[in-house]
Amino acid sequence: MKRRTAGVLLLALAVVSCGPSPTGEATPSSASATSSPAAGSVVGTVIRFSTGSVSLDVTIGEDNPAARDFLSMLPLTLTMEEFAGREKIADLPRPLHYEGSPGSDPEDGDLIYFVPWGNLGLYYNTSGIGFSDQTIHLGRYNATPDELARFEDQEVRVEVSP
Repeated sequence: MKRRTAGVLLLALAVVSCGPSPTGEATPSSASATSSPAAGSVVGTVIRFSTGSVSLDVTIGEDNPAARDFLSMLPLTLTMEEFAGREKIADLPRPLHYEGSPGSDPEDGDLIYFVPWGNLGLYYNTSGIGFSDQTIHLGRYNATPDELARFEDQEVRVEVSP
């Protein structure tokens, strides 16, 4: 039964991943966005955020509906901004399908999806923030707040790392 479920999941991901991009172009390279060390799992997929000569790699750490839907949207271009001295945020072109994704207790270095606003967040100061069903963990990164500041008010390309 597990093998059949994994096969159905892979087929569904391939169909979603090969769909049109927000600009209407086919994005067959998106199909590789779902490949990772574990067959049928997106855990371990590396996403690159880049602008100019600056880049940041984020490793997907969860195999949940939100993470899979996020990967299906790539590549895309986002504008990052500072939020509340805690995180860099960016609006997505559409809300992620997150039903079935568990909430989280975010930590510094987390990439999250915030359900009420439909945006991504790169947390760097989670002091005083606790568990929320509305904060979906997607992955982890390693950068200082000063390094993250280089992405502020910039168009940032987000894609699966080559």
